[in-house]
Amino acid sequence: MYVADSRAGAPGAPVSADGAARSPAGRRRAAVAPTVLALGTVSLITDVSSEMVTAVLPLYLVAGLGLSPLGFGLLDGVYNGFSALVRLAGGHLADRGGGRHKWVAGLGYGISALCKPLLLLAHTLTPIGLVLAADRTGKGLRTAPRDALISLSSTPETRGRAFGVHRAMDTAGALLGPLAAFLILRATVDGYDAVFTVSFCVAVTGVLVLVLFVPNGGPATATTPATTPPTPAITSSTPTATRRAAPTQTARPTLRAALGLLRRRDLRRLTVCALLLGLATVSDSFVYLLLQRRLGVPDRWFALLPLGTAAAFLLLAVPLGRLADRMGGRRVFLAGHGALLLAYGVLLSSWHGTALPYAVLLLHGGFYAATDGVLMAAASDSVPEALRSSGLALVQTGQALARFTCSLGFGAAWTLWGDRTALLVSTVALAVCALCCSRVLRPTREETS
Repeated sequence: MYVADSRAGAPGAPVSADGAARSPAGRRRAAVAPTVLALGTVSLITDVSSEMVTAVLPLYLVAGLGLSPLGFGLLDGVYNGFSALVRLAGGHLADRGGGRHKWVAGLGYGISALCKPLLLLAHTLTPIGLVLAADRTGKGLRTAPRDALISLSSTPETRGRAFGVHRAMDTAGALLGPLAAFLILRATVDGYDAVFTVSFCVAVTGVLVLVLFVPNGGPATATTPATTPPTPAITSSTPTATRRAAPTQTARPTLRAALGLLRRRDLRRLTVCALLLGLATVSDSFVYLLLQRRLGVPDRWFALLPLGTAAAFLLLAVPLGRLADRMGGRRVFLAGHGALLLAYGVLLSSWHGTALPYAVLLLHGGFYAATDGVLMAAASDSVPEALRSSGLALVQTGQALARFTCSLGFGAAWTLWGDRTALLVSTVALAVCALCCSRVLRPTREETS
């Protein structure tokens, strides 16, 4: 009953002016499926847990353990890019099972939860790197199946809004996580250990919510777009051979079929652009460290810096998702990287006003609101239902590998040339990549006709 109710539309369902399906009685159905709201709740709780760690990790590693920028860049690259190695596996397992999206995602959430208390035992580069790699393995397993569930429970007309709502709820957790870490650091003696312990307890709660409240999903329960015309009734004049509905031809969920999705021009272009832009996207941790150095933020206030990004993301995720539904996800995606360029420009400028951190964090959050869910919504339109997890994993893998490379390169450049020169190089690289991607994503004559 819950799965059936979570579908955004049914074949032949009337559609309102804004694309939302209506029931036969004329009552308007929810624009966002209950599955999306349940997954949003899981992500909210999980992000409280993960962002508690993320908020204190840069300071813990650099100031507490004395790692160099290059060493931190290596760990940050592992944290942000290691998941790329298992995203394809997670997407393939979910597709191949036919309805395993929930359980593959649950496995990923569980692995990440178990890694939190292990940080209490790791105090050198190698064990910390192993724990972060395991944590990101969990993230890699869960991300594509989770996004596939969101996509399959939404119609194409409301997909951007659905991803926007999910990302907004996810970001609410990202807003609460640093605040919780800040309060724990101020209230306890062994602040970092307390943060890691509380983070584990919260992560376990997120796994329980997933198991209890998120329905199974897959192509069998996928939404048929509300614009699909009703199937004609079979009359007595219909030939016997055609009275039985012909089975829908879908791609078999094999690894070769998943990689073969790159032959689709739209998906290939999105994947290449996500990879190129990821190569010049400085990680969040480095942005916050740059802000701290620029403003002289005391260590005890460092955990609050991610709040600005999260607040902007939370406020803009749904409006920009709806905008992507109306004018196209590609334009919004490129505009988001334009906002990131402006954030880098502000950091490089000689501006010293009190509004500096607010401007940087607003642009930084706007970048995520215009790119994170929007990219997945745009990619979903180019992937068949039977391979939805695998197709989204392809895009995510390219982006994660690129950001892993960028973290290593930025950490090395900071060590060799200083933070300002490293950021200047990244800014120029991002501008060049954005210009190239604007040409790659330009609609062809066939698409505009």
